[in-house]
Amino acid sequence: MGLSHHSIGILFSTDGPYGLVGRAMLNGARLAVEEVNAQGDITLEPVICDPQGALAGYVAGAEQLLGAGIRHVVGCYTSSSRKEIIPIFEKRDGLLWYPSHYEGFETSANVIYTGAAPNQHIVPLVRYLLARGGRTAFCVGSNYIWAWENNRILRETLAIAGGQVTGERYLAVGETALGQVIEAILDAKPDFVFNTLIGTSAYRFFRDFRSACRARGIDQPRTLPVASCSLAEPELEAIGPEAVDGHLSSSVYFTSIDSPRNRAFTAAYAARFPDGPTASADTESSYIAVHLLARALARAGTEDAATVRRTACMDAFDAPQGPVRLDETTLHACLTPRIGLSTAAARFSIVAQADEPVAPDPYLVRSDPRVVPVSRRPRLRVVP
Repeated sequence: MGLSHHSIGILFSTDGPYGLVGRAMLNGARLAVEEVNAQGDITLEPVICDPQGALAGYVAGAEQLLGAGIRHVVGCYTSSSRKEIIPIFEKRDGLLWYPSHYEGFETSANVIYTGAAPNQHIVPLVRYLLARGGRTAFCVGSNYIWAWENNRILRETLAIAGGQVTGERYLAVGETALGQVIEAILDAKPDFVFNTLIGTSAYRFFRDFRSACRARGIDQPRTLPVASCSLAEPELEAIGPEAVDGHLSSSVYFTSIDSPRNRAFTAAYAARFPDGPTASADTESSYIAVHLLARALARAGTEDAATVRRTACMDAFDAPQGPVRLDETTLHACLTPRIGLSTAAARFSIVAQADEPVAPDPYLVRSDPRVVPVSRRPRLRVVP
């Protein structure tokens, strides 16, 4: 009996304002496909579509892939692109394997979420900042649901702790005229800046903000730290050496995780993609999605969405970040929160992390900052 063969869709924007992230995600998926095919249990044939950052491109790509009979698609970075195509997957009963951290407050029987939910990134970050005296924040973000919802969670958490958001600005994805926003931040003098800009907007912001602080004699990393839930290693490299260090990022994966599994992953990735982009949380999440999908297809013996979904939730994967499994109720992954501080080498020093994977809580019903936390909340310990 021969190997079972499956075509899977890959839907990432490798061009456009967040093309750097999309290329890192595509590479993670490609590496996983090659590993799966080398193992010999099943074979995967990736069918790749590039929406080029346009919502219409995601719709066309999803229609093309599902219309060709492909039932499983790994793809999307932004929440706007995900929300645009979920109705197509629900209509055609396909499964979207969504490998990005996101703002939460969503579940769908037609989406498997392998990226971090809000209790695995924004909540740990806010608690970390509060514990270090951060009571006032200025929020700057790209104008879509990722920034809106994360800023809302931050605002509510700070208010309960007696803090406040002193300002909030939103810019179009790809916008790089940031002078007025930066002046508003400097005038407000918050304890920290919460950044939800993505892509080229974010890279320009870090450079211009550091430059403006230097012009005023401000030690920006110490006096006005910038905290993010989406800043990753390839983006540090894009920011450039003049402004790369001293930024906080909340994530479930950094390339600096010191474990045999992660060292093997980063070595394999670097050997396969020597021209980059550098591996990142988005890379790892795509890598996890493909491996979980392949294992579910092999065990299910069918591409039927309901059967694969059920089978995937019965499995666990030894990922570069540590053990990962899917929660059958929410279809989100159990992941390990970490806080990183960027270095001059365009990497992250891990300054805090949870002791074990944390169950997903996409609606913040168990870890909502407005209520007394219960067990399984992200309990970060400081890393020596």
